[in-house]
Amino acid sequence: MGIAAAMGGWSARHRWAAVGGWLLFVILAMFVGQSAGRVDLDQDKSMSGEINQAATIKENAGLKSAAGEMVLIQAKGSGHATDPAFRTAVADVMTAVKGTGKVTAVTSPYDTKAVSADQRSALVRFDMLGLADDAPDKVQPVMDAVKKVQSQHTDLRIEEFGDASGGKVLNDAFGSDFKTAEFSAVPVALGILLIAFGALVAALLPVALAMTAFMAAGGVVAMVSHIIPMSDTANSVMLLVGLAVGVDYCLFYLRREREERAAGHDGQTAIKIAAATSGRAILISGITVIVAMAGMLFTGIGDFKAMGLATMIVVAIAMFGSVTVLPALLSLLGHRVEKGRIPFLNRGRKNTARRAANPSSRFWKTVLGPVLSHPKTATVMAGGALLVIALPAFGMKTANLSMPQELGSKLPIIQTYEHINEAFPGGPDQANVVVKADDIDAPAVKKAIAAFRAEAVSSGASKGPVTLTVHAAQNVAQIDVPLAGGSDRAKAQDNVRTLRDHVRPDTLGKVDGLQAPVTGGTAGSMDFTAKITSSVLPVFAFVTVFAFLLMLLSFRSLTIALTSIVLNLLSVGAAYGILSAVFQHGWGASLVGATGTGAVVAWLPLFLFVILFGLSMDYHVFVVSRIREAKVRGMSTRGAIEHGITTTAGVVTSAAVIMVAVFAIFGTLSMQSMKQMGVGLAFAVLIDATVIRGVLLPAVMSLLGERNWYLPRWMHRLPDMTHDESTLAPPPVVALPEEPYRDQVPDRV
Repeated sequence: MGIAAAMGGWSARHRWAAVGGWLLFVILAMFVGQSAGRVDLDQDKSMSGEINQAATIKENAGLKSAAGEMVLIQAKGSGHATDPAFRTAVADVMTAVKGTGKVTAVTSPYDTKAVSADQRSALVRFDMLGLADDAPDKVQPVMDAVKKVQSQHTDLRIEEFGDASGGKVLNDAFGSDFKTAEFSAVPVALGILLIAFGALVAALLPVALAMTAFMAAGGVVAMVSHIIPMSDTANSVMLLVGLAVGVDYCLFYLRREREERAAGHDGQTAIKIAAATSGRAILISGITVIVAMAGMLFTGIGDFKAMGLATMIVVAIAMFGSVTVLPALLSLLGHRVEKGRIPFLNRGRKNTARRAANPSSRFWKTVLGPVLSHPKTATVMAGGALLVIALPAFGMKTANLSMPQELGSKLPIIQTYEHINEAFPGGPDQANVVVKADDIDAPAVKKAIAAFRAEAVSSGASKGPVTLTVHAAQNVAQIDVPLAGGSDRAKAQDNVRTLRDHVRPDTLGKVDGLQAPVTGGTAGSMDFTAKITSSVLPVFAFVTVFAFLLMLLSFRSLTIALTSIVLNLLSVGAAYGILSAVFQHGWGASLVGATGTGAVVAWLPLFLFVILFGLSMDYHVFVVSRIREAKVRGMSTRGAIEHGITTTAGVVTSAAVIMVAVFAIFGTLSMQSMKQMGVGLAFAVLIDATVIRGVLLPAVMSLLGERNWYLPRWMHRLPDMTHDESTLAPPPVVALPEEPYRDQVPDRV
């Protein structure tokens, strides 16, 4: 007896203990997690590189990163920064922002020379009080004060932009998008399950399991965050992945239990068979997903580590709940799992015996006919189509999206960003050089800083003004360098390279013991992209190798393990091709409301690979397990393929529809990165559940024939993680009761 069968059998016999233990675990995890509180990620220290170095210097010096803000005062006509009315407006802005009590270090543009070359624009700069992370939540009174000054000077343009105001808009958009996705996901999943099962209780079980697993995972994640900090993004990804796998696992289990009941088995035997078959598939699938998610830990990036660990935790809890509390609930409910039937969805056949003898999908049986009759043609056509779809991925261009690319140009804050960038190229997105010396006031250090400021302009990296802030007591200084490239990301990145590779070595680099990491938005984007790029091969290798080993041990077939990896890589490649075609080349971009970003967001390819590789294994393990079960029971390979595909088609289709619908919600959101993620995930799951599992998998397995089960002699010493499906109880021959247990039409689930 396998582990899953043993766990399911124990839970079915001790059902109240299993259900009570699960509820106790969920409540305790939530209580302890809330008591401990969640420690959130410090973005500046979330990855290695110069940003981390700068953050460490400031932290060691006791300096807190402040959110810098700026207010643009700009003449609309022929006005001039020296005009009395203009000077009055500048003074009013400075007075207004000081009056909020939320700001510090307010500077006049006439003192800092923050007046544009054409003398029509000026910048009032200041910092928000308190920590930079908290500033977006506190900036609204300052923004209101600036708007009030604007209403008093209608002949001028007076607008605010900065870390706090920009962060507030970004957080609002990000939070709103994720809330929309989160609040929509559960009702969408429940609605699809109602259609699939045609009964309220059966539909509620998967959602209840997934949501309780998510709640328990939230508590565990809060405790773990004291070792590895978490984030809101990780929490939202945890919900979506937890919902996806929780629903999938419950569907697999419930579908098999209903099928065995319909075949004539008593409740306990049906649960035992479901545990030994679907339960085992859940364990294999869950471990594979966890291994895939573990790949995120190898990136060295805080957000990825948080997302990886959070999803590993929720998948592990959902997997454990599926093989323990679910059989207990099914044992308790029995035939009552069919309560709350939806009348117009119950068009079931009256002949239950016929359903039990042939629980296959008629649609997929029709599709499989020509696939199995002409497997070479099917393989060439389906594989060729996916390779064509994947072709654009070979020229994929990745980039971190700027705020205008992310949110579009219609928002007022984005228009302000553009106005400031036109008047002061690079002003909204400066490079910051954090200088740490043994003595910041030493003549050699002062000379090097002055040389750096001068060469930053003479080299063409900046048009100035290059400003300096000295913290003498801490022997730290910060040089702020507006980048000449402005909002042109490629040119701004060239400016950062000039500062790092030429200006810094020629000036600050000549002082022994002096540290001067170059940071800022553009520099951070470059470091992030470089780190992601360097992580691709290790993560890909880790995930594919471990997934291969798990499949090899689970099915004891070298062929099955290899084909599993190849088919999953083909599915991921097709998803990459669609992303490149839509968001880089703009083919069909208007259909999903995408703006011309011209690139795929830098973090998405690696994120998609890990997520898709894990989730697609759900279907693959479930389908191949059913094929192997039929083969062990004596069917021919072709017969086993047809049996496995058609009998699992309903549950795979239902699970895929749920995931496609949930991920498609992201495709409707406002942020371009979320839109790209939603489109990529939705199309990948759709391709995986249809072309891969419905056409390529059966065609390839049909071509391979008996070689599907090939295991070299020298591998026979490997641990045997299979079990003998031939020992499962065959369907009994019994007279059917007048009101039989009603299973849903197999074409649906």
